[in-house]
Amino acid sequence: MRGKTAMKTVNLTIDDLPVQVDENMTVLEAALQVGIDIPTLCFLKGVCEVGDCRICVVEVDGFDNLKSACVFPVSEGMVVKTHTKKVRLSRKSTMELILATHSKECLTCCRSTNCELQTLAEELGITELYYSDESPEEVTYDDKSNSIIRDQSKCILCARCAHVCSKTQGTGILGFVGRGVKTRVTTAFDKSLADTPCLFCGQCVVSCPVGAISEKVDIDKVWDVLEDPDIHVVVQTAPAVRSALGEEFGLPFGTNVQGKMVAALKRLGFNKVYDTSFGADLTIMEEGHELLDRLNNDGVLPMITSCSPGWVRYCEHYYPEFIPNLSSCKSPHQMVGAVLKSYYAEKNNIDPAKIFVVSVMPCTSKKDEAARPELSVNGLQDVDCVITTRELAKMIRIGRIDFDMLEDAEFDRDLLGEYTGAGISFGATGGVMEASLRTVADIMESKELRDIDYTQVRGMSDIKEATLVLGGRIFRVAVVHGTAAAGRLLDLIKSGVTTYDFIEVMGCSGGCVAGGGQPHVTAKEKMKLDIREARANVLREVDNSKDYRKSHQNPQVQKLYTDYLGKPNSQKAHELLHTHYTAKEKFPLE
Repeated sequence: MRGKTAMKTVNLTIDDLPVQVDENMTVLEAALQVGIDIPTLCFLKGVCEVGDCRICVVEVDGFDNLKSACVFPVSEGMVVKTHTKKVRLSRKSTMELILATHSKECLTCCRSTNCELQTLAEELGITELYYSDESPEEVTYDDKSNSIIRDQSKCILCARCAHVCSKTQGTGILGFVGRGVKTRVTTAFDKSLADTPCLFCGQCVVSCPVGAISEKVDIDKVWDVLEDPDIHVVVQTAPAVRSALGEEFGLPFGTNVQGKMVAALKRLGFNKVYDTSFGADLTIMEEGHELLDRLNNDGVLPMITSCSPGWVRYCEHYYPEFIPNLSSCKSPHQMVGAVLKSYYAEKNNIDPAKIFVVSVMPCTSKKDEAARPELSVNGLQDVDCVITTRELAKMIRIGRIDFDMLEDAEFDRDLLGEYTGAGISFGATGGVMEASLRTVADIMESKELRDIDYTQVRGMSDIKEATLVLGGRIFRVAVVHGTAAAGRLLDLIKSGVTTYDFIEVMGCSGGCVAGGGQPHVTAKEKMKLDIREARANVLREVDNSKDYRKSHQNPQVQKLYTDYLGKPNSQKAHELLHTHYTAKEKFPLE
């Protein structure tokens, strides 16, 4: 039996420190191992590793020119200097050139005090600008979409957005045009993002080191309704928000701030504070029974989840032939909105038109999703406004709420207040599949199964597969995250290489925990820790702590069916909780 191949190492010296590292590492990675911080700007591990910005340059013995540490490989006996005068002057000069063409409106920028360029300029000692502004005359400001704003005046041409759009998401919406000082990042034909097959996933937003791409901020809408005594304002928070919100207030990655988050929302004045995990449990009931119906009645298989709006847009634009495979279920927060404006309104004798539903989401694409006309009932949109995790943090700061001093509070528990461990699992890749299996397996096996941790679908591999035997039949499932990986999986299905019964797709790598609306994380922090895992572990801990860990065990979901919906997939349930999707042109003619 062959053993594992031993890792080959090399010995080098960095700033007079001896270092032994894997031979496949770069100088940047090697330096990080011994606590030497080499500055970067364009670098983003696994996404953008091109060495274009030249901020990470170092001196390497035997070479006259400086080398980009983020792409220069280590070798045996290498001697590296990271902060010589030559290196310091080069970095400073490069930074001054970048700043010459960059917008100087730092105080009013959405990334002020949380900008990698601003931080680096301070660290490099930039106090004056010696170069004149050579920025191109044409400046793009695009705020037409419901989700994302592009401000070309702040772009530093680092290429992170273009690389993540192409490599991780497989869409290539953003790219370079022009040469020299006229180089810029834009879309095909200079169209607005709203007029492209953009997914609005926001991965470009969380990858951008500056404020060139940001979410469309909607908090003023929320402030306005909170001050209107005639409006009943209900807020719901997605599972993944509690796993990342604390980062905005200096807490470590992987801190669960659910109690403080709820307390802050109540301080802000919302009439009710609910957890979208209730909607996730409801989604499992509808989606699970839809799957069983397809399995038993020769329906279209594999059935594919539809709770990720970025993925839904990807399917509609790039793989419309798979639209029949999509579950007809609305996403969890849309289900909650629909129930609030029907069942909840009736129980509380409130005019549905007077209910304003705010969703706090880790996702920028949810903003566009909420505006879809298909996601409405009786002329009322299910959800009236979506704000991101970052926007909630802004509201808390504007409200002058000391987040650290807040005492933990509980979600409201009436009508829509209960949720299970399955519901909370939706926030990480594999969570929807695991939640679905916990309910579907019980139904197919006609008993309550005790072994409910489907670890095969967990983890950060792009594509995960599992084969189970349920109710005497072989049941094949797959989990995929990041739409580029989804495209690869769909191509395999189209070619007949593989088949499945059920597939979970999340538009963002890692799932909602790494959505485009989550707090910004620097490239250096991403090198040190898999932020996706740190946030996902929060949700797994909550799941493990719950008394009920299967969606069909949620007593309030059971009561909703008994009192109002009848049964899963009933006509009433379809009117409120299901929708449809349509094929869309990539670049429609004007």
